[in-house]
Amino acid sequence: MTLIEQIKQGRFLEATCDFSQPFVAEEWTLDSGLHCQLLYRGVLQITPRDLSCDAKDIVLSSGIHGDETSPIELIQHVASSIVLGHIQPTHRLLLIIAHPEAVNYQQRFMTENMNRLFQVRNPERNNECRIANALQLAINSFYGASIAIKPERWHLDLHCAIRPSQHDTFAISPYTDKQTRSNKLFSFIHHAKLNAVLLSNTPSPTFAWYSAEYHGAQALTIELGRVGKIGHNDFTLLAPFRDAMLQLITDVALPIIWTSEVEVYQVSRTITKQQPEFYFTFNDDVANFTFFAEGDEFAVDGRQTYSASVGGEAVVFPNRHVMLGQRAALMVKKANLIFDEQVRVCDITNASY
Repeated sequence: MTLIEQIKQGRFLEATCDFSQPFVAEEWTLDSGLHCQLLYRGVLQITPRDLSCDAKDIVLSSGIHGDETSPIELIQHVASSIVLGHIQPTHRLLLIIAHPEAVNYQQRFMTENMNRLFQVRNPERNNECRIANALQLAINSFYGASIAIKPERWHLDLHCAIRPSQHDTFAISPYTDKQTRSNKLFSFIHHAKLNAVLLSNTPSPTFAWYSAEYHGAQALTIELGRVGKIGHNDFTLLAPFRDAMLQLITDVALPIIWTSEVEVYQVSRTITKQQPEFYFTFNDDVANFTFFAEGDEFAVDGRQTYSASVGGEAVVFPNRHVMLGQRAALMVKKANLIFDEQVRVCDITNASY
């Protein structure tokens, strides 16, 4: 059975990871009028027949890290629901399972962390570089083909954490000088019942950042629980997110609303590994958003020590094993939002965590 035949049966994930079948780009039209285009292995574009002038251009991506399986299964659910006629999107979609080789090996990556490769075209030194280059081209083409007069571009890049977290689900809003923190985007965070949102304060070459920086997309990196094996994920926790995502692609708009139940953080600084002797003063399994009181030492980088700043800081994504020159951790503080047409930070609080 060819890749296309598998996809037409609703088996997008299985087809994507089936390297016994050669990849062939192909397009077809469903009975509903939806136009489907398989652009690359794991990259499926869906275009409704009758698009309104205010239709969104939405990228839903997963599998940037091959062991982050619940997002991959969510994209499989969306793809199968569409091709089998269970849901009818009203917006242009680009569905992505990015790194099928790493999925098959149940590994985060094979050679290099791909979520640090989205800035410029990479020298093709490994498969991660080749995939990142292809994905950047796919994003450029997808957004560039919009029919909207003022295109509303979205990108939700779905991940899950390799460590415990004090917030089971949370979003990271990448930093750019574009207007990419709309009240519509933060309303989605509310409807998806994500526990927290983290506002980056410097550019970082992630997949979501690429769409925000180069295309002005309303973009988020979204962390959905813990890493698990395909077929063994509990989607009870993720049901609100799944429902909000399906509503986003099938409805005209989600109601504009915000709630203080979502914890807001802003990055206070990025800790970059400079020396081979870098280490943290805590165990490798410490939870994301663990708080350090003012003056508490949390890392040592050669002769330099790091301590929590005034009011204390929490740590997110600590990883002492990264390569030299790469981010070893984010330090964050709680913040308050002004929920305007473009959401912005009112202040960073020093309230206790």
